[in-house]
Amino acid sequence: MAQSPEMRASDVDRDRAAAVLREHTAQGRLSMEEFNERLEQVFSSKTYAELAKVTADLPQVDLRARAAELPAPATAPSDAARSKILHDLVGSWTAWAGVFAVTTVIWMLSGADGSYWPKWVAGPWGAILLISTISTLVKLNMGGKEK
Repeated sequence: MAQSPEMRASDVDRDRAAAVLREHTAQGRLSMEEFNERLEQVFSSKTYAELAKVTADLPQVDLRARAAELPAPATAPSDAARSKILHDLVGSWTAWAGVFAVTTVIWMLSGADGSYWPKWVAGPWGAILLISTISTLVKLNMGGKEK
């Protein structure tokens, strides 16, 4: 059955028109303000004619071709890459431990009186390193895929 302009549009038709607008926005033909205005028009459209007016001044877009251009999902890092990442983590923690030990020895040699100031060197650095390590290990265990 042919679509006449007076026929009522479905939710799928409106979603398809919204996808076309998103693609034109991504390609720079529409500003975000124009996109939002047209998107409101799309979702308030009742007929095919109303939907056609929203995209009448834009070139045709083949959304199926766009889907073929999307990058493949990330794959798990190779064993060599995993080994290098883990080696780098060990190196980072070794550097942290060395600086922590040196600052503690300096504090002890300077009389060890007063506040334990090496905590201001080791604490923030260690916290950032811990967060980075946890994040890296989670990504490795997920096979390199972001959730």
